Amino acid sequence: MTRAVTLIRSQALSDAAEYAYAATAPADARLIFLAGSCPLNEDGTTAGKGDYAVQAAKCIENMNTALAEAGATIEDVISTRVLVASTEQADLVTAWEVVRDAFGSHDVPSTLMGVTVLGYDDQLVEIEAVAAVQD
Repeated sequence: MTRAVTLIRSQALSDAAEYAYAATAPADARLIFLAGSCPLNEDGTTAGKGDYAVQAAKCIENMNTALAEAGATIEDVISTRVLVASTEQADLVTAWEVVRDAFGSHDVPSTLMGVTVLGYDDQLVEIEAVAAVQD
């Protein structure tokens, strides 16, 4: 299956980033805009209270479910925004490592942000994503 997403890497920008700097999709691609994926269990409780890595993994799991229901996979994601409720860079890195590992070589353009609070009780991580598919 041909993927709609093309990742763009730059030789002129720092190679310290662990993701592509840009991505494109053809004009005829169907875009899928996902709501922020939260670390919620089916019963609405927050998974992994106090654990950034567990919450990031649950966000990825929930994102994969939403992608599948929209007819896409993680390899169709064109960009992400990872929100982490912390002022500590180490906490952001902990969440980011889980996200990066989940995406593997499909290292889409991403923004990693520390925020003061997220919407659910005990929530530490949220992941927004956009995907592109050709039907």
